[in-house]
Amino acid sequence: MEYILSMETKSSAHYQREYRKRLREQGLVKKEVWIRPENTKQLSIVEKQLRVLEGRCSSIGVNAMTDKVETWATSSLYDALKETELFTGGQAAIELIDGVEPAIHIVMAEFGDLPIFLTVAGEQIIVESVLWSVDEVADTSKFNEAVLRTHKYFPLSTISLDSIGGDGDYYLMFGALSSASLLHNIVFEIEVLASNVIQATEAYSEFLSIPVEAS
Repeated sequence: MEYILSMETKSSAHYQREYRKRLREQGLVKKEVWIRPENTKQLSIVEKQLRVLEGRCSSIGVNAMTDKVETWATSSLYDALKETELFTGGQAAIELIDGVEPAIHIVMAEFGDLPIFLTVAGEQIIVESVLWSVDEVADTSKFNEAVLRTHKYFPLSTISLDSIGGDGDYYLMFGALSSASLLHNIVFEIEVLASNVIQATEAYSEFLSIPVEAS
């Protein structure tokens, strides 16, 4: 987790505000939808499809030459990712952070410049982003219970509590894949995680000391 320390750590609420601002600048509006909890995943997929059709959301853009199975290392995955439409199209920026445990730092422009970190560790690829610090939660017991009861509604992602160096404890959202995953599946995981961080920030706002302002 040392690579996170080299970046300015901000609450996911900051990126959610930037995300909403950019959606409004694109002419998008927020609509309330009432559905059953078990249909949350399907609604997220429909939303993404609509934005793709409107030309405001990047397609995965992986061709047959890159759609192949191999065991990734952090450096080789970086080289492959930077050539995908997500990054060549300007929807996100990417850089390789060298070190004892190299990591990939991704900035999701369409999600308010939300930072995402990706690492390859043995047989797993971990994609993660900071939600907020423990100090920003008003009642950690109630929040932890709420997360355990509801985080399954965020497809492909889960929430963990991690100590980041000497900077205290933070809640993170992450997803995990096999290090032999197809490239387009890894890109999809990155995009889903970014979307889930924004949605989780809104869903759990009531538990924060300073709730996220409504849009």
